[in-house]
Amino acid sequence: MLNLERLRTLDALARHGSVSGAAAGLHITTSAVSQQMAKLEREVGRQLLAKNGRGVRLTDAGRLLAEHAARILSQVELARSDLEAQRGEVVGELRLSAFPTAARGLFPRALSALRERHPALRLRSCELEPERGIAGVVRGDLDLAVVLDWYNKPMALPDGLVKAPILDDPADVAMPVDHRLAGREEVDLAEFAEDEWITWGEGEFCHEWLMFTLRSKGIEPIVGHRAAETHTQLGLVAAGLGVCIAPLLGRHPVPDGVVTVPVRQRVRRHVYVVWRADADRRPSIRAAVKALRAAGESVA
Repeated sequence: MLNLERLRTLDALARHGSVSGAAAGLHITTSAVSQQMAKLEREVGRQLLAKNGRGVRLTDAGRLLAEHAARILSQVELARSDLEAQRGEVVGELRLSAFPTAARGLFPRALSALRERHPALRLRSCELEPERGIAGVVRGDLDLAVVLDWYNKPMALPDGLVKAPILDDPADVAMPVDHRLAGREEVDLAEFAEDEWITWGEGEFCHEWLMFTLRSKGIEPIVGHRAAETHTQLGLVAAGLGVCIAPLLGRHPVPDGVVTVPVRQRVRRHVYVVWRADADRRPSIRAAVKALRAAGESVA
């Protein structure tokens, strides 16, 4: 009989593409991954891994068994979900991620409410950018991820995921109090063509959105500074080093010396939570979604 944990290790290897990646995803050592794979090879009587430079690759037999492992693990998740649904109890462990401003603006209220209502539920949370959160849910490393896209730039979701909206998050332009547009009731992004922007890291979804949006208006953005955290960006704005996009979620308190002005086109980002479809009936998933949406209502 095939051992489920060894199939889980094989599945992680197939998804991550390396022993170290599988070990990180499973929260075990690389030695444990190698030991599990050696035992699985003995069980099936076939070589599943072959050396590939300094790493390893799956053999044909390894890829074949990994495909079956993915389906078996999905069925196990469905069974777990159905059993939890039948009991109707919010128990076990729930692993969540959120991008930084959502972790700041939603998690304290949502997770404390979950802990109060469901003391038998163990919560584990972390900050991850949307793409990494989605990847973690697909791999099974996470149960839920709070992610986002923008009003004019949706994010594609892989097959097999379910999502629920949390809130539409309005975003203003933050600028120094002595900026020429600081006294306006609303602004147009095109009016900042000559300003330096403080933006997110290269390649991050929000940075790519800002570049896409400004260029669609015929503006080649001048990027002066980059910072992952909204409050770091606002601190740079307060120092007079540029302007930035400042979503409402997780923004407060705004530092002295900074003014936020709404954008005439009503710039918004859509914040939502995603999870695997095969876990849809788990009471813990449903309880977490409910708590996150309630937290979102308090922001909106």
